[in-house]
Amino acid sequence: MHVDPITLSVIQSGLQQVCDEMDLSFSRAAFSPVIAEANDRSDGIYSAVDGSLIAQGSSGLPVFVGTMQYSTRVLIEMIADGKAAAPKPGDIYIVNDPYLGGTHLMDVRFAMPVYRNGRIFCWLSNTGHWPDTGGAVPGGFSASATSVEQEGLRLPPVRLFKQGVLDAEIYAIICSNIRVAEQRIGDVKAQAAALLVGEKRLIRLLDRYGDDTVAQAIDELRHRASKQMRASIRLIPEGTYRSVAYVDSDGVVNEPLEIRLAITARDGRLSFDFTGSSAPCAGPMNSVLATTLSSVYLAMRHIFPEVPISAGAFEPLEVIRPVGTFLDAQYPRPVSGCAAEVSQRIAEAVFAALVEALPDRVTASPAGSSGNFALGGHDPERGQGYVMYQISGGGYGGNCDHDGLSNGCSTIGISKAPPVEIMEQQYPVLYHRYALREGSGGAGRHRGGFGLDYEIELRRGQATASFVMDHGRFGPPGALGGSEGAPNRVTVTRDGMPMIPEHLSKAQDIPLKPGDRVRVETPGGGGYGHPFERAPDAVAEDVRLGRYSRPEAERLFGVALAADGSVDRAATEQLRHVIRQQPARQAAL
Repeated sequence: MHVDPITLSVIQSGLQQVCDEMDLSFSRAAFSPVIAEANDRSDGIYSAVDGSLIAQGSSGLPVFVGTMQYSTRVLIEMIADGKAAAPKPGDIYIVNDPYLGGTHLMDVRFAMPVYRNGRIFCWLSNTGHWPDTGGAVPGGFSASATSVEQEGLRLPPVRLFKQGVLDAEIYAIICSNIRVAEQRIGDVKAQAAALLVGEKRLIRLLDRYGDDTVAQAIDELRHRASKQMRASIRLIPEGTYRSVAYVDSDGVVNEPLEIRLAITARDGRLSFDFTGSSAPCAGPMNSVLATTLSSVYLAMRHIFPEVPISAGAFEPLEVIRPVGTFLDAQYPRPVSGCAAEVSQRIAEAVFAALVEALPDRVTASPAGSSGNFALGGHDPERGQGYVMYQISGGGYGGNCDHDGLSNGCSTIGISKAPPVEIMEQQYPVLYHRYALREGSGGAGRHRGGFGLDYEIELRRGQATASFVMDHGRFGPPGALGGSEGAPNRVTVTRDGMPMIPEHLSKAQDIPLKPGDRVRVETPGGGGYGHPFERAPDAVAEDVRLGRYSRPEAERLFGVALAADGSVDRAATEQLRHVIRQQPARQAAL
């Protein structure tokens, strides 16, 4: 039976709407600000046969596209092999094991089968970032962990809800291993409720169009997505494109890690080879295979956003398994930094490799850090413990058309930082600043966007601070002659004395008392094109708005300004001529 184009389009939109309603329900009902306000979550529909992606919510994190597909496939295989209990209607599985298709332990996945006529038609799954899953430090971001057990409770696929009823024994085990356990029921019920909403909406769609018609539409949508991606790939001249991206350190050994990438374009397909990347590391910056795959997928989604989200879009993308590198983590390697940080370095490597081949589509590197900051302690005023988790944005890279966005969300998702007012209401902290980090964007024909600059003071009680970030050693690279953005910077002030952590943007268990502060300055995006190609009037406007100082405008863009702030064009030409004659200074740009 042929599905006509109009029906196909309506069903496609209907599937998307199912996922969007799950996203909305999850955030609206969740307790934790990281889900309710920051939207660090995702929902999707997956094949009952192989777990392949059918549709994902438009406001879900892109990094979960590949991991949830991988995780659902592993769950189906484990059920078939008898390694996981067989499902019944109303069952909901919980799993956060990174090695079974996950990210880090804090990203907890639920999966529920949708039955039609006694058979599983598809799976609904979602992922939510829990503020804590146990482990050595509050929040789970143990910067110096050397095994996954130090990062928290690891759950294989188990049925947390059995025929619609929460299993009290399994839930008690979970609560006995995490901090502020009494608050988790709000997130658990919200996560389950989102799946139930999705089931109702999907059944309504199936009842309207029929199971066979919807199934055929799903197959056709997958085929078309694959065809569209192949057509997009053919825009890339055939050949091999190479790049190198760097992770500051693994949090244990203070040396950079390398991501070496070779992308080969041939006959409408892309092959991604990470041979030569660094070996598995001691600290938590290892990436499990599912996250590595998903990072490549999300990078291509950035480059070709018009291709629909479907498993078909990934079929022309071959990722050669990076065996023996830190991008294919095996148990018991720690992985807390994989989803939030390493994934963004992988995407950065893809951008750097393809920017010359697709200069009108690929940007300079964005900030590339989720700014994972966790604060855990006891609030004496409320008489209870807490775990605060703060994510933050940074600058986007400049592109062929315009400057990069300032304080945008991370490469891996569309999560936003929780509002300052919510954080101060829920936790014993005071924000002394929350502003753009002006001047942090890399210089270029189109400059990078600016990062974020915020500072938190502990108001009462005792607490410990931990953070796993990146781009503290190297700023986000520019493209096609553009300069790199400013690197990440974290300053901890205790007893009035400022301190920069040894690993720059990675540290754990820093004791804080009332009055102590933590300041985070997130990276700016890389610049696109040579800085001297930037219109002098645009530089003058940046200076007028306080984005760069006059000395910075002269040093970075070679623009001389008159006393009234206008461009002195003759002096600008002379200045640029002088700078071009100074190789050392030119190299610094």
